[in-house]
Amino acid sequence: RGVAVGPGAGARSGAEQSPGGGEQSSLTNDLLLFPFQNEINEVPFFDVQLPYELALKIFRYLGKAELGRCAQVSRTWKILAEDEVLWYRLCQEEGYLLDMSISDHSCWKLALKNCRAREHMLKTNWKNRVGAVSQLRYEPGRVLCDVHCCDGVVMAGYSSGEVRLWDTRTWDYTAPVLAAVAAPAGAGAPPHVSFVRINNSLAVAAYEDGSVSVWSLLLGQEPIHHFQHNQRIQALALAPAGPALATASGFQVRVESPDDKGFWQTPATFEIQKLVNFLNLVPDVTGSPVAVAAAEDIVYLLKAEDPGKILHSVYGQPVTCLDVAAHEAAFGIKSFGWLLNEPNQILIYNLETNQCVTKVGNSIGDFSCVNLHSSPPSMLVAGNRDRRVRVFDLRRSEAVCSVYGHQLGVSAVQMDEWKVVSGGEEGLVCVWDQRMATKLWEMHARHPVRHVWFNSHSLITANIPEEKNPRVVCPGCFAHRYRGVIYSYEFSVDQLAVDSVLPICRSSYDEVTGYNYNIGLAVPYDSI
Repeated sequence: RGVAVGPGAGARSGAEQSPGGGEQSSLTNDLLLFPFQNEINEVPFFDVQLPYELALKIFRYLGKAELGRCAQVSRTWKILAEDEVLWYRLCQEEGYLLDMSISDHSCWKLALKNCRAREHMLKTNWKNRVGAVSQLRYEPGRVLCDVHCCDGVVMAGYSSGEVRLWDTRTWDYTAPVLAAVAAPAGAGAPPHVSFVRINNSLAVAAYEDGSVSVWSLLLGQEPIHHFQHNQRIQALALAPAGPALATASGFQVRVESPDDKGFWQTPATFEIQKLVNFLNLVPDVTGSPVAVAAAEDIVYLLKAEDPGKILHSVYGQPVTCLDVAAHEAAFGIKSFGWLLNEPNQILIYNLETNQCVTKVGNSIGDFSCVNLHSSPPSMLVAGNRDRRVRVFDLRRSEAVCSVYGHQLGVSAVQMDEWKVVSGGEEGLVCVWDQRMATKLWEMHARHPVRHVWFNSHSLITANIPEEKNPRVVCPGCFAHRYRGVIYSYEFSVDQLAVDSVLPICRSSYDEVTGYNYNIGLAVPYDSI
């Protein structure tokens, strides 16, 4: 082995051919130089010897394939190439097991291999629609009003005023009802739920009568904060991380957040010239919350120290959709191209400089939804009334993918590095391979898709009807097809327990043949 790797291999070969004791002397020197060294403290690098720590720093610049090749050079290099520090770093760089320390695994090389195998399995299941789909339980006579999801926890509000939670991560769909504030005697039927929002720590619901309730996911089912607006709430926003929320009612935007002692207060109230259509809170903001509000054709950047700052305003060009990331805001504008000879576009503004950094899109139809915060860096996905889903590269200010598959306008979109999930007004959910611009599969329900959320192994979709009053078929009975539905898809088939009892109606459909129809369906009436 020493002869194979040393730069002086040719000289030693010549010494081996010399007569007498020269050959034996050269071989002895090679054996003394390479195999019989201190393998703990010194590592041979050709014709020099380096300390183990210095050699480890050199190997840190190598990838998986290079470390595999180096492990075949010698026994010493194999020990160095399989060092746990190197493979722990590679695992972290590829985004696996980020919340673990180096002492949590005895073999990080095997851990990385298992993570890559699981990722490949999940990607294959996503493409071939292999897994299980479940319908979250509903109560007869209650119409679904709004749905929001965070890390697999689903929050739903109903026309009866009830607010429920489902934790789809454990396949134990116990849906607790979050208690509402007690209404005074003789108040009548509870109001409908207008909006629901949820993050890692809070759940918020806004009602038709202008009231807002806040629950803590750690403290129980009783609300920890409640306040009232004089008018109906047009928009509700909750910070993706952290206890801060914003509401828009009438011409007023109100921001709520707790102080250092946990008491909720109103750090800022803003007066807007027009009615707010869209409202978002900027994530990862230190200090007072920052909101972005779109009111018809004006976009406001609302800060406590600079109230009512106008970010964008063009008369006669209303905003049709809005989304906010940590440092940027993206919104679609309707340009009335048949008058001004200018197509509808999506504008991206930098929230630090308050300047428009790029414009994307060139469509006759209105942009109905946009997703910036969960898209890959420098990417953006948007849906349009012209029934197309477009993926934009913000670095080149052009569309890299445009697919057509919805009969009506697109109502919800989300993407990651390789796929796009879109929902349409006709109730169709489509999964696309955005690199190939092809549809992988689709699922259909009766009502428009109002919410789409997915991660590496699960997908949550919500079909919410426009009509919030259930239709009575007979006295005491309701037409169930008008109530709305929430679906939970699970593509990690190794996590499905055969003996688990789920509070859903699971069919006996187990057919695995056919063209991409091998998913285990679970709907209430498919066995009738």
